Amino acid sequence: MSQAPRAPIHTPLPTVNARIYPSGGLDVLSRDEVARLRDASSGMHDLLRRCALAVLTTGSVSDDPRAAQEQYKDFDIQVHQQDRGMRIDLSNAPAMAFVDGEIIRGVAELLFAVVRDLAFRAIELGEDGGRDLDSTDGITDAVFGLLRNARILEPADPNLVVCWGGHSISREEYIYTKQVGYELGLRGLDICTGCGPGAMKGPMKGANIAHAKQRRRHPRYIGVTEPGIIAAESPNPIVNHLVIMPDIEKRLEAFVRIGHGIIVFPGGVGTAEEILYLLGILLREENAELPFPLIFTGPTASAAYFEQIDRFLRLTLGEAATSRYEIVIADPTEVAKKMTAGIRKVREHRIAQKDSFFFNWSIDIPLEFQQPFRPTHEAMAALDLHKGRKPHELAADLRRAFSGIVAGNVKEEGMRHIDERGPFEIHGDPEMMQSLDQLLRAFVEQRRMKIQGDYQPCYRVLG
Repeated sequence: MSQAPRAPIHTPLPTVNARIYPSGGLDVLSRDEVARLRDASSGMHDLLRRCALAVLTTGSVSDDPRAAQEQYKDFDIQVHQQDRGMRIDLSNAPAMAFVDGEIIRGVAELLFAVVRDLAFRAIELGEDGGRDLDSTDGITDAVFGLLRNARILEPADPNLVVCWGGHSISREEYIYTKQVGYELGLRGLDICTGCGPGAMKGPMKGANIAHAKQRRRHPRYIGVTEPGIIAAESPNPIVNHLVIMPDIEKRLEAFVRIGHGIIVFPGGVGTAEEILYLLGILLREENAELPFPLIFTGPTASAAYFEQIDRFLRLTLGEAATSRYEIVIADPTEVAKKMTAGIRKVREHRIAQKDSFFFNWSIDIPLEFQQPFRPTHEAMAALDLHKGRKPHELAADLRRAFSGIVAGNVKEEGMRHIDERGPFEIHGDPEMMQSLDQLLRAFVEQRRMKIQGDYQPCYRVLG
């Protein structure tokens, strides 16, 4: 008699229970401050748990935000008040975050950053925080407050390069990002990325080696993320300054306010969203004279990728957009030299305008680029993607379209919408929609949408 096949046996992943005490901004607190932190953390416990689990699985290659939640169902985090400050209790935490029962120091720092930023969000940006989050100045002030609270803002000569690019890139592209990071590090430049793997890890890794060679004692590897992204893109192990912004729009503004130049490596829809956000801002008349070095770069194999991006930008935003960026292929040294020269001009401009080196107050970011976009099926279908609009206005809606696809790909809420109602529908000018569809199809064919498994589109492009 034949026997029915046995169900696969899943070996439980090892876990650790731990009690840790924060440092670096959370170690000297009044009783009232600790109580408010505790109350804030309990009020957003599920969000705290998801973000904490993301940093405790630092180095994970999965881009499914539900994977870690499924693997560590019994994980929990609690924030407790003590006279000496505060205490964080972890139960059934991933063992990969510990060595001989002690939490890895870098992971602990990232965990403290999670508590710090979510508490700041609840206390300072909540209903009782007194901040105006419906105006341009109020939102920028909130971004400044979050970054200052995270100790990201340091009075020093401009030297911070923001690197954008995909979490799902080829081995050749990843090696190239390390080479560029190495050249930047040799020139004393620090790195800021979205904090995840792929093109966000490579530049930091390359710069880390160069900084060691140059005996640079306090290099900065800044990771800027937001709750919807961090669960799908756990911080890479090199990040030594983490800040969690409340939403994607404040995350993008943070990049632009603290960065002195931006390098774009190959990526998918998230990278396209970032490009459209920045170009939409730089194409405004108010920012026409503002120096802001922007370089697209990759190895020889990525030349066709950037040609397609360039064609899409020319078609949608016009030829004027091409004056705001350079494309450099297969030349890490040239990229670093151009970026160094560009940052030198930024420094001269900031001095002339009496603007700070650590936060770009001069750049004009309109409200439509700051207001959070919630990608529902109705909101995605209502986007105005037609010719004849001002470039920065069209860029704002194109950015929202890509943001919706990012949500459908990797954010829990967006993925749930797709599961319940099927793909988002994107409507617009036929020629523009054809170009958009070709670009998105190329991302899928080049596996820029997903690290593991087959990609199922979360969108339909309709002319």
